[in-house]
Amino acid sequence: MLRILHIDASARPGLAGTDEHGSHSRRLTRRFVDRWLSARTQDAVTYRDIGQKPPSFINHDWIGASFTPVERRLPWMKQALAESDQLVDELIAADVLVIGAPLYNFGMPAALKAWVDQVVRPGRTVDVDESRPTDPYVPRLADRPRHAVILAARGGVGFGPGGPMAHMNHLEPNLITALEFIGITRFHRIAIEGQEIGGEVLARSVDEGLQQVDRLVDELQTVLQTRPEHQPA
Repeated sequence: MLRILHIDASARPGLAGTDEHGSHSRRLTRRFVDRWLSARTQDAVTYRDIGQKPPSFINHDWIGASFTPVERRLPWMKQALAESDQLVDELIAADVLVIGAPLYNFGMPAALKAWVDQVVRPGRTVDVDESRPTDPYVPRLADRPRHAVILAARGGVGFGPGGPMAHMNHLEPNLITALEFIGITRFHRIAIEGQEIGGEVLARSVDEGLQQVDRLVDELQTVLQTRPEHQPA
């Protein structure tokens, strides 16, 4: 059995093509998960709708608790990290991380940034080796292969790699940097563009995006079914 962690970060609760003002990124993630489970019904999916129920922002208590050694943590520190521990546990267990996210003002939604801040944790997802002062960070999620699928939606066009607006896209680059930092290194990117333009531009991008999702699911299932499956500790 493989494990998928499905995260939706759009502020729009519905699906584009079905609901008024629905989300294109949610449509892509739903397509991915539905196609995946149609071929592998035995796999498990954990779902987080952070667009509707955002994680907490980290605060002074969180920082103090996170940087206190486990054996010295007081009860209030454990409580301050309880939400983060659950989110980290979900991420560690996943073989495939599926994130649906719109491009908001050239970056990721605040809810997704809050999730990133909760899961980049010293002692949980990254260690600090003080004997290596010039390169002290040791990613803990490099223990086995994990795939991250980033399914984005953008109002304009040309924000993809090599596009004329790529330099203004800080969604995928930021997210990839954070995930690589903790040890996730296999990335797959698909995006729908042209929401603000509409018409044939958007329709063509939607069609291409859905087809790319279908191909990616087939490719990933082929890759993952050829290696030993992870057994949780």
